[in-house]
Amino acid sequence: MLAWLSFALSHSWLAGVSMRRRMATVFGPARRLAYNIIAAVHLFAVFGFGAWAFAGLPRFRLQGWDWTFMTVMAVSGWALVFLVLRTYDLGKFSGLAQIRAAQTGAAMVVDDEALKTNGFHAYVRHPLYGSVFLVLWGAAWSDFGLATAVWGSGYLVIGSRFEERRLQRLHGDAYRTYRKRVPAFFPYRGKVIK
Repeated sequence: MLAWLSFALSHSWLAGVSMRRRMATVFGPARRLAYNIIAAVHLFAVFGFGAWAFAGLPRFRLQGWDWTFMTVMAVSGWALVFLVLRTYDLGKFSGLAQIRAAQTGAAMVVDDEALKTNGFHAYVRHPLYGSVFLVLWGAAWSDFGLATAVWGSGYLVIGSRFEERRLQRLHGDAYRTYRKRVPAFFPYRGKVIK
């Protein structure tokens, strides 16, 4: 629990406007890449700690449809993660485009992208988070997997709230209208699907 809490707090803190500015003074155009590296290292540390803390505990006894359902959920989640990532500008997302622009003297690349309301975003506001929910809960085959699913899901829900505030500041009424029309993580009848 404390490991996930440390990740959630540090990741949100680093994503804040004031910390973004501080990191930009330290890392310059590599700020976004540094943020991603710090988050990845911290996430691997959380998983490493969890694997150590839960070592030796048996996996849940999943058989038949339970195992099939969870496997399909995890595999579908991973497939969606990769499909959704293809809809983003991965150069901007990773921070490499910002570094390239600085090295070539091109106009500085802004981290924030235009408001997406097409593709996966026509059905859910956070398709990447929805995909990760499927991965987390599909992999909840053990105490460690279940703890990861619970705490990871909590982080995604809370983190999405912070992300929504940022998007409302960035896109204003266009985002508010989009938010009223499109569900957050999973499409459901009556909201998007006609």
